Amino acid sequence: MDLFDAGLRDRQAADQPLAARLRPRTLDEYVGQDHILGPGRLLRRAIEADQLSSLIFYGPPGTGKTTLAAVIAHTTSSHFISINAVLAGVADIRQAVDEASQLRKLHSRKTILFIDEVHRFNKAQQDALLPWVENGTIILIGATTENPYFSVNRPLLSRSRVFQLQGLSSEALAHVAQQALTDSRGYGHLRVALHPDALAHLIDVANGDARALLNALELAVETTDPDTQGRIVVDLSVAEESIQRRALLYDKEGDYHFDAISAFIKSMRGSDPDATLYWLARMVYAGEDPRFLFRRMLIFASEDIGLADERALQVVIAAAESFDRIGLPEGRFPLAHAALYLATAPKSNSTMAFFDALAVVEKEREGEVPNHLKDASRDSEGFGHGAGYLYPHAYREHWVAQQYLPAGLQGRVFYQPSDQGREKDLGDRVRQRRELQLAAMREAESAPTEILSLSPPDQARDQWLKRVSGDVGPQLERTRQRLFTPLVLARHHLVLDLEAGTGLLTWEALRRVPEGGVWAHTSDKIAAVALHEIADHLAEIERPQVLQGPLA
Repeated sequence: MDLFDAGLRDRQAADQPLAARLRPRTLDEYVGQDHILGPGRLLRRAIEADQLSSLIFYGPPGTGKTTLAAVIAHTTSSHFISINAVLAGVADIRQAVDEASQLRKLHSRKTILFIDEVHRFNKAQQDALLPWVENGTIILIGATTENPYFSVNRPLLSRSRVFQLQGLSSEALAHVAQQALTDSRGYGHLRVALHPDALAHLIDVANGDARALLNALELAVETTDPDTQGRIVVDLSVAEESIQRRALLYDKEGDYHFDAISAFIKSMRGSDPDATLYWLARMVYAGEDPRFLFRRMLIFASEDIGLADERALQVVIAAAESFDRIGLPEGRFPLAHAALYLATAPKSNSTMAFFDALAVVEKEREGEVPNHLKDASRDSEGFGHGAGYLYPHAYREHWVAQQYLPAGLQGRVFYQPSDQGREKDLGDRVRQRRELQLAAMREAESAPTEILSLSPPDQARDQWLKRVSGDVGPQLERTRQRLFTPLVLARHHLVLDLEAGTGLLTWEALRRVPEGGVWAHTSDKIAAVALHEIADHLAEIERPQVLQGPLA
C-alpha cells in the first residue's frame, strides 16, 4: 500500500455516514444488548474464548446486528467477509468459501461470513452454506429482521445459535448520542451544544434504532451554522426538522405486521378500547391497508362477538362501505368507529361450535339424512322421501319439536350460547326447545321410514290385491287399520302373519310390502289350501309364502 492508497482510504472513511464511522470496534465500545452480551453471558464467554459456532442475530433494524458481527471478527482476529442476501447469490457464497479455504489452509485463520438479510436467501442458496458450516470452513453469522424459525431453513437453523437483539433503551441511545459528540470519529472536534429537550425528542422518535438517531443527529449538526461563539446549537426546533416522522418497525409481510394485528385483535377481544385505538393508530400510521383492517374486523365480529350482538357485523360492513366512499384521511373516522364498537361490544365465541361440528363430520361415520328431511319434490311417491315432515310454519310460534340430526347424532349438542348480550335470552329459548326435541326423539322412532325399494306399477296386481284385501266388512276393516297403523311398514320389510286364517291381514301386508316378503302361517289345512288358491292369481315371486302346521 502506498501513500496514495492510504490517502484514498482516509478520505473514504471521512465520507462515510456518522453511523458507519462510529461503529464499535470492541465489546467494551458496544452499547446495548446486555441480555446476551453482559458479563458472564454465553455469547460474551464464547467470543472472549474464541469458541464460536455459527450464529443468527434476529432483531429490528438499528439494533447493532452488523456491528456485533464485525466486533466479533475483530475480537477473535478472524477474517471478515460481509455480503447482503438481497444482492448476492450462490456464486458469491462460493467465492467467499474459496477465500476462507485458502486462509485456513495457508494461515490457519478463521473466516466469519456475515450475511445480512439472510432470510432473503432461497432454500437452494441457504442449502449451499451447509457443507462449509459443518466442516468449519466458515463461521456463519446471519442477520435477519424476520423470525428465523419461519424464514431460515431448518437444517441451517439446527446448526446455529439464535440470539434475539432488542431495540435500544433510552439510556443506551443517550450514550450513543453522547459518544457521537465526543468521539474524534464523530464530532469531538466541533463544539456542539445538544439541548436536553432536543436529545429527548431524537431518542423518542428514533424508537430504539441507533442508526436512525445518528442519522438525525448528523443531519442536525451538518445543516446548522455555528453561532457567534463558534458553537453548533441543536435545539428542539432543529431536532424536529431533522427527524420529523417516527420510523415504525413495521413490514406489511413480516413479523411486525403479524404481531401488530395480533395485538389489535387481542385488545378488542379483551374489551380494551384504549389499547385497540393505539394498535389501530400504529398500523394506520405505518401505512397498513385499511381494507385489510376491515377484513380482520369482519372476521372478529363473527368469531368473537357473534350472536351476543349481531349488530357488530352490520356496523363493520357499514363502516367499510363508508370508508370506500370517503377514502383517507376522513375514512379514519369509520375505521375507529368500527374498532371501538367491537372493543366495547359483549363478547361470545359460540360460532366456534361450527368447528366442533366439522370435527364430527371429519372423524365420525357420515350420518344418513333423516327420511322426513329429504327432498319430497322428486321422489316422495317412490321412496317416501319427506314423509312425516312437520312444517314449522303450521304451528304456534312457527316451531314444532322434531329431530333434524342424523339418527346417530340425535341429542348431540354443538352450539353453546353464551350468557352475554342478546345471546343470553336466546340461549334460554334454545335450551327449552332442546328439551322438547329430546322428548320428540321417541316419537321419531315411529315416524314413516324411507322406502328402500321400488317396482314398476302393476295396475292389474294392485287392483286384485285391493279387491281381495278390501272384501271385508266395515268392522273388520277398522280392526285391520288399527293393527297396521302403528307398524310403519316400509316397502322392503318382511311380514309374518301368524294364524292367517282367511288372509285378512296377509293380503293387506302384501300390498304394503311389495318389494319385501310375506309369510302366512296357519295350523288349519283347509285355510292353507284356500290361501294357496287365492295366491295362485299372482306371479310366483309375488305370492306370500304359506306355512301350514303347528309352530315348533
